[in-house]
Amino acid sequence: MKDKSLPDALSGFKDLSVCFWHSLCTSPLQTFNSTPSSALHCPQLNSTHGKAVFMLCLLSSSPQSGDFKVRQLRAIMLLWLDVGTDINLGLVLLSRQIVARGLLDVLREFSDNENDFISVMETVARMSEDGEPTVRAELMEQVPNIAMFLHESQPNFPAVFSRYLVPIVVRYLTDPNNQVRKTSQAALLVLLEQGLICKGDMETKVCPVLLDLTELSSDDDYKIEAVAIMCKLVTMLSKDTVEHLLLLRFCELCSDARLFQVRKVCAANFGEFCSIVGQDATEKLLMSKFFDLCSDSLWGIRKACAECFMIVSNSTSPGVRRTKLSPLFISLISDQSRWVRQAAFQSLGRFISTFANPSSTGLYFKEDGTLLESPLSIESSMRCSFNGPTERPSHPPINQDGRSTPTLECMSGGDSGSDYTNTPPRDRHEGLECNNNPPTNNEETEQTDENFNSFHYWRPPLPDIKKEEMPHMDDPDAQAQVQVLSAALKAAQQERQSEDTEGQSECFNHSSYSCPSPHPLPQNVIPQQLLDQYLSMTDPARAQTVDTEIAKHCAFSLPGVALTLGQQNWHCLKDTYETLATDVQWKVRRTLAFSIHELAVILGDQLTAADLVPIFNGFLKDLDEVRIGVLKHLYDFLKLLHAEKRREYLYQLQEFMVTDNSRNWRFRYELAEQLILIIELYSHYDVYDYLRQIALTLCSDKVSEVRWISYKLVVEILQKMYACGAHDLGLNFINELIVRFCHCPKWVGRQAFAFICQAIVEEDCMPMDQFAQHLLPSLLSLSSDPVANVRVLVAKALRQSVMEKEPGSAYSDELEETVMALQADKDRDVRFFASQDPNMTLMDTAALI
Repeated sequence: MKDKSLPDALSGFKDLSVCFWHSLCTSPLQTFNSTPSSALHCPQLNSTHGKAVFMLCLLSSSPQSGDFKVRQLRAIMLLWLDVGTDINLGLVLLSRQIVARGLLDVLREFSDNENDFISVMETVARMSEDGEPTVRAELMEQVPNIAMFLHESQPNFPAVFSRYLVPIVVRYLTDPNNQVRKTSQAALLVLLEQGLICKGDMETKVCPVLLDLTELSSDDDYKIEAVAIMCKLVTMLSKDTVEHLLLLRFCELCSDARLFQVRKVCAANFGEFCSIVGQDATEKLLMSKFFDLCSDSLWGIRKACAECFMIVSNSTSPGVRRTKLSPLFISLISDQSRWVRQAAFQSLGRFISTFANPSSTGLYFKEDGTLLESPLSIESSMRCSFNGPTERPSHPPINQDGRSTPTLECMSGGDSGSDYTNTPPRDRHEGLECNNNPPTNNEETEQTDENFNSFHYWRPPLPDIKKEEMPHMDDPDAQAQVQVLSAALKAAQQERQSEDTEGQSECFNHSSYSCPSPHPLPQNVIPQQLLDQYLSMTDPARAQTVDTEIAKHCAFSLPGVALTLGQQNWHCLKDTYETLATDVQWKVRRTLAFSIHELAVILGDQLTAADLVPIFNGFLKDLDEVRIGVLKHLYDFLKLLHAEKRREYLYQLQEFMVTDNSRNWRFRYELAEQLILIIELYSHYDVYDYLRQIALTLCSDKVSEVRWISYKLVVEILQKMYACGAHDLGLNFINELIVRFCHCPKWVGRQAFAFICQAIVEEDCMPMDQFAQHLLPSLLSLSSDPVANVRVLVAKALRQSVMEKEPGSAYSDELEETVMALQADKDRDVRFFASQDPNMTLMDTAALI
């Protein structure tokens, strides 16, 4: 029968298809473990063409239930296995693709029975041998989903997956069809990312195939694809597996002289191999290959090397980094190709950051990227150092009156913000003369430490203590602070005494001592050539010859470079930072604005006050695109300033309410979020005088998201009032809330009052008797509000929060009556929230605000 007789054949099978559907609906699923022809005993299905035509009948039907659909797919699958590829019908091909696409549904139906499940898996294995590439590709696309389903539902998943699916994935890696190979590569990566392939299968099935495909005699296309797969696999394999199976082959591929695509893939993924195998293997085996790739004749390969330079540097020792990698990187920066130079300059800051040493910078990054002060930084800040400003804690302790406690430091260099700079230079250097014959016994040392310790000697005379401040001397917190500082000072002195001869020679061993130079000493943290190239990134000529956005890359990496150089070498970057802060491109200034708080942590309080605060003030008056960077980290920056300096910004917070575009509501939303954090930095008087009015203005914003976060800000302000014992200010604020929200003519304001009351109770902002006296009557009055949305939040506040706290006041009876009335409310949502068990999780009503 030819294709043109197909309509007649379909009509001839009409009655048979009806009979078959009836059989599908009434027969158990096990009936179809064999071909449907045996189930129906129909001689018309004995021929290959008859089965194919009957498949078309099945496909033309529309089953009504999911179970029926699964039975249909199962029957088509079994018919298809009998048809094979003997018949060349386009619709039959489509049916095979549909079957492959529906495998997951079939497996879900048959996975409960072990025999059926094995039968289906064997059927899948047979289907993988289909001669049509589109069918094989469709099957491979379903393998990750099938594997995940089996992983979740089958207790013997590893064995089944290893027996049936892994061989299909591995075999398709060498499929002659490009689409099938690409699909199998993607499926393999997904399976690895999900952790579904065991180590044994990786070593015995996947890696051997990749090694075969990357042989010298392998097909070029196969080799290029296999190298890409290999490079992606290393991040998911263990160090031992990579070293044992893939490392030597990767080294060979890096030197592939015939295929530049292979070398390019190796160069792009060189860093991943280095980070996996570690320092020893990198320096012994990979470093020479990296040098060859950096000098490759193709600029694309050299560019790939420049992009991964930082990762390679992290896998080497400091000596190799300084003596070998630094000159190599300089050669890339001066490369003849503009694209290589561009990539090198973009990676320059990251490469410099690999020279950072937490023991010298006093700072380190946590896993989440937060910059913190190293525990050793306090000790190092009290050691004698003649290389520049002394490191100090980024967060000075605050006295009860809000003033910063002076930081103990070794006055060996001149900090611009220090009070000590008022001392004449001659007086400043007296006593710093080196003692060539230090005390040799412990008694002399102890006596010297007692009479001439850092606190007594290396600082200006203490001012007279006023009589009214004398009672603070008995404060337990003040005494504890003195004890902590004294213990830290003593520990630092003991460590300085126990330093080895080499460490002491830097400060005391020279017979001819020269006083600190008024000019900063050159840095020796990183090679000077690297620093010179980095500083040149602000040169306008670089934008013409390298990259128009080179200044932005310089600004992006500047905190990392500053961290590497440390406080003592800030003078190397100060001019560059000021140049970037006044760059004509707002994107450059925006980048600095987003990172100025991190730079403040690195530099410490005095350098921040002297050098960063003026730039910070300039950003506050910049474009909204720049101001948002400052605003997002406003709390992080302000907490690093002294209380007096921090208080100056209270007058400028109101300026954040004005934006270039009034539709930029996210700016106001961010302001509210930052004010919630900033509250803790100021006294309750400042919060009441300055932040309260901003919060109330934000509560009337046109955008509901801004209002919602502002209500939380109002609650935090009220909590601040009562936490500080300022009950009068708190009561004034409550009265203002009642007038502004509870008596608001707009229902949105009245609804906000209910939300604020609930938050006050849940956050324990004030004693419940105070809440019952000042807020509860107004809240109860809203229970009869004509707007249902208001009554919904009133019901939720009363039932979920207020009644759980048991105010125990004169309003208890009225509270119960109000809740009962709300439970009988005409609105369904009001009745729901008034009757709901408080212990149950409820829907979020923020969307109603």
